[in-house]
Amino acid sequence: MSEIKALLFDVFGTVVDWRTSLIDNFTAWGQAKGLKGDWTALVDGWRAAYMPSMDEVRKHPERGFVILDDLQRQSIEPLAAKLGITGLTSADFDYLTRGWHSLNPWPDSVGGLTRLKRKFIISPLSNGNVALLTNMAKHAGLPWDLVLSAEVFGHYKPDREAYLGAAKILGLTPGEVMLVAAHNNDLEAAQSFGLKTAFVPRLTEYGPHQNRDFKADGNWDYVVKDLNDLADKLGC
Repeated sequence: MSEIKALLFDVFGTVVDWRTSLIDNFTAWGQAKGLKGDWTALVDGWRAAYMPSMDEVRKHPERGFVILDDLQRQSIEPLAAKLGITGLTSADFDYLTRGWHSLNPWPDSVGGLTRLKRKFIISPLSNGNVALLTNMAKHAGLPWDLVLSAEVFGHYKPDREAYLGAAKILGLTPGEVMLVAAHNNDLEAAQSFGLKTAFVPRLTEYGPHQNRDFKADGNWDYVVKDLNDLADKLGC
């Protein structure tokens, strides 16, 4: 096995609790503004639009790469209308979109990442754009060494360009890089391109709608309880 020199992390769901963060944010914001709406349904519906919006980018390369902030902004207005959430201004929709920049970490994330950083290069490898990931790191105290994003490579995961581009930009072989994720499909793609893999379960990522990723479904290099457990197993 090649010596692992860098750890790349899926972020939404693996490092931060996007669902609870957004629901709490929007609920408090709506109350303060006197706006009524099913904010839980909005968050769940918004996340459901995440993959289809990226698929559209893949289907139409002639249109150029579109960052996640712009995709999220395009998705939110029709979704709010569908859910009967009215009275929102353009500035309100901008606020909701920027909610993805201030997601809170899971309880083990900051401590685990800080330990792992002592021995390895650590970076996100996320479909979030660079500004989003940078602002999130400032908000949540995530101690990244650098920020790698689909935006850097002009390709969303699970495209090979994202995984192999991350190894290349670090000056490493794929086998010297490990992806850490709570999603088996992300790990499957990374493994197919030669990266090492570590699965960390986040059993409440989707709340009551969680229907997958309760356990490791592949032959991953590491299966851990949380990021502190990964730090233990990697000798940090």
